[in-house]
Amino acid sequence: MSTGASSSGSPVGSGRAPTARGGLVTRIGEGEIGGKARGLVSVLDDIAREFPAGESPVLTTGVPPFTVVTTDVFDSFIARNDLRPVALSDRPNHQIAHAFQKADLPPAFVGSLRAITDRTRSPLAVRSSSLLEDALFRPFAGVYQTKMTPNNQLDPDERFRKLCEAIKLVWASTFFAAPKRYIRTTGRSIEDEKMAVVIQEIVGRPHGARFYPTVSGVAASYNFYPAPNIAHEEGVVNLALGLGKTIVDGGSSWFFPPRRPASPPPFGSIDDMIDHSQSSFWAVNIGPPPPFNPVAETEYLRRCPLADAEADGVLGSVASTYDAESDRVDPGLRRRGPRIVNFAPVLGDPLLGFTAALPRLLGVCERRLGGAVEIEFALNLPDEPGEAAELRLVQVRPMALADNETTLTLEELTRSDVVLASSRVIGNTTETGICDIVYVRREGFAPTDTPVIAEQVARMNAELVSQQRPYVLIGFGRWGSSDPWGGIPVTWDQIAGARVIVEATLPNMNFEMSQGSHFFHNLISFRACYLMVPHYDQPGINWAWLDSQPAESESGLVRHLRLPHHLLVMVDGRSRRGVIRWTS
Repeated sequence: MSTGASSSGSPVGSGRAPTARGGLVTRIGEGEIGGKARGLVSVLDDIAREFPAGESPVLTTGVPPFTVVTTDVFDSFIARNDLRPVALSDRPNHQIAHAFQKADLPPAFVGSLRAITDRTRSPLAVRSSSLLEDALFRPFAGVYQTKMTPNNQLDPDERFRKLCEAIKLVWASTFFAAPKRYIRTTGRSIEDEKMAVVIQEIVGRPHGARFYPTVSGVAASYNFYPAPNIAHEEGVVNLALGLGKTIVDGGSSWFFPPRRPASPPPFGSIDDMIDHSQSSFWAVNIGPPPPFNPVAETEYLRRCPLADAEADGVLGSVASTYDAESDRVDPGLRRRGPRIVNFAPVLGDPLLGFTAALPRLLGVCERRLGGAVEIEFALNLPDEPGEAAELRLVQVRPMALADNETTLTLEELTRSDVVLASSRVIGNTTETGICDIVYVRREGFAPTDTPVIAEQVARMNAELVSQQRPYVLIGFGRWGSSDPWGGIPVTWDQIAGARVIVEATLPNMNFEMSQGSHFFHNLISFRACYLMVPHYDQPGINWAWLDSQPAESESGLVRHLRLPHHLLVMVDGRSRRGVIRWTS
C-alpha cells in the first residue's frame, strides 16, 4: 500500500515513530499518527525478528499493510471547510456526519489517498487513531467509528469516493455525542482531541458476496476475569468466526488461556455450550452494493447465519458437532447435529502452529510496550493445499493494572450490613466516597425492555457525571451487549460515570460475562470495579434493602438512590471477592 516517497505518502518515520519495514506502512501528512497507529508501528520490527520469513511453511505471522493519515490532514480539512462550529455544536450525529460528507478534502493530499485505491483492490478498514485513543489510563477504544469498504468496484473513481466517505465518517465521529460525553468523564475537552486515521487492508478471503477471516480474536496478557483454576497472569484469548466485530461488541465467543487452549470450557453442560455458542458472524459485503448510506458504520457489513459459513466451506475449520447418541462433541462437521463454534479443529492442530505462535505474539507486544497488553488479530486458513495460513496483528494497546491492594475475607461477605456480595470480581480497591446507586428493577424485568432501560440509564449517567457524582450501577446480563436479549445495550460513554459496575443474572438471562472487548478494556483502564452476581449466589444482592430506600428519581424500570451515608466498596481481585456495604 505504499503511496510513494513524497512527504504526503512516505514511510512512517521522521522521528515521530519507529521506521517501518519496507512498504508495509506509509503515512500521508506530517502530523501525529495517533494511539492506534503508534501501537502497531512500535511492534513492526520486533514481530519481523520474532517471526522471520520462511520460519514456518504452514503459518506466516505479521501485520497487514496500512497507511496512516496524520492529524494535520484532519486539521486542514476542518479549517478548510470551517467545520468547527458544527463539530462543537449539540447537533445530532447524523447532521454532523452529513456536514463532513459534504466537505472537500484538502487538495494537497488527494493524490496520495487516490494512490491507495489505485494500487490495492483488497477490502479496507478505516479506523480511528486519535491522540487520546489507547492512552494507558484513559483509553478511547471503541468510542469512535470504524468504516469498512469493499474497495472492489470496477470504477476507480467509485473506489476512491468510498474511501473518502469512510475517512470523513471517522473524522466526523470525533464530534459525535458519545465521544463528547466520554471525554467529559476524563476531565479533558473535545478541543484537545485530534484524529489520525489508519487505512488497513482487511484480513480475510472472498467467499461469494462475503469477505471475512476464518478466525478473529482478542488476546490479553492479563486476565481480570479468570475462570476457576486459572491465574490472572495466564491471560485470556477470545475467538470468533468472521470479523472481530462479534467480540468487540460483546457477542458470543470462545475463550481460553493463551498457553492452555485445551482448558475445559466454562460451561456446566453441553446444553449450555450449545446455547452460548456463536450463532452468526460478520462479513464485508463485496457483492451487490447496499442502499447508499455513507454515515452508517455498518453500510458494507453483513451479519450472516452460520449456515453461510458452512456453505462457504469455512465452518468445518472452526466448529464441532454435538452427537446426541453418544452425548459428546466431535470436532468438525462429519455428523448431523447442532454446530458449536469451539475452534477445536484449529486449536487441536499441532502442525498449524497457531496455539504456539499466539503466546509468542503477545510476548513480543508486552516486551515492546513494557507491560500487559491487549491485541486484536485475525487468522486466515488456506484455501488450497500447500498454502500457508496467515496470522495477522490488527491492533495492540496497553492495559492498566491495579497498583493498590485490598484484602477481603469470606466472613466479610456475610455481614448484616451487606448490600451486595460477589465471588467473581474485577479490580483490587477500596471505595468510600459513593452515595449513589442506579439499579434496574428486578420485578417485572423483561429482555424486551432493555433498549428503553439503556436510554434511562444513559440519562441518569449524564446527570450524575454533570454533578461529578460517582455511582454504583446494577443491571441484568451484559452491560454493553449488542444483543438486547443478552443484557443492557449501552455504549461505554452512557455508563462511564459508574465507579462500580454490577452484572447480575436471572434464570432466563444467565450469560457468561463478556471479556476481551473494548467495554472491558475501558472498564479496567478507568479503574472501575466490576462485580458479577449470579441469581443463585448467597447472599447475592439485597433487593429488599434497595427497594426500601427512597428514590432520588425513578421510572418503572430503573431507580436512582441517593443515600445519606457513603457506601463501603471493597474488591479483592486476588481472592475474587467483592462486597458493598452501607455505613451509618
